[in-house]
Amino acid sequence: MSKTVADAMTTDPSTVTRRTTAVEVARLMREQDIGAVPIVDGSALVGIVTDRDLAMRVVAEGRDPTRTYVEEIATPEPRAAQAGESLDLAYERMAAWRVRRLPVVDGTRLVGMLAQADIVHELKDKKAGQLVDEISQPGQMPYGSREVGLD
Repeated sequence: MSKTVADAMTTDPSTVTRRTTAVEVARLMREQDIGAVPIVDGSALVGIVTDRDLAMRVVAEGRDPTRTYVEEIATPEPRAAQAGESLDLAYERMAAWRVRRLPVVDGTRLVGMLAQADIVHELKDKKAGQLVDEISQPGQMPYGSREVGLD
């Protein structure tokens, strides 16, 4: 495949800042029908918050979502793809890391989001099914299991 991440990614993704509350990001996820939101400082990617973060680190811990900031529950320094890299490489990384979504950067600047669905849309059926199987294997939490907030 000769396509790049830029060919398949969603451009201009919704973003939040470190001081966005859990309830605000949950509402954004509902409104946009998305499961992960990049956290930015200006245009620089500094973290990612997922629907799983909300479930495991807010709801399951009984935290007040109106007083919990995403910097307290998000994954700092998330794995990311480069816009110019091949879609095949991004596919392999997502499978190895068992993640369904990757922020896309140009240097440190967020330029898009790449979701499993974006790749499935671009890949042949057999390879797409393999990706879904590999990402869905039990194992570590996506983006690691850090419980620390962002600096």
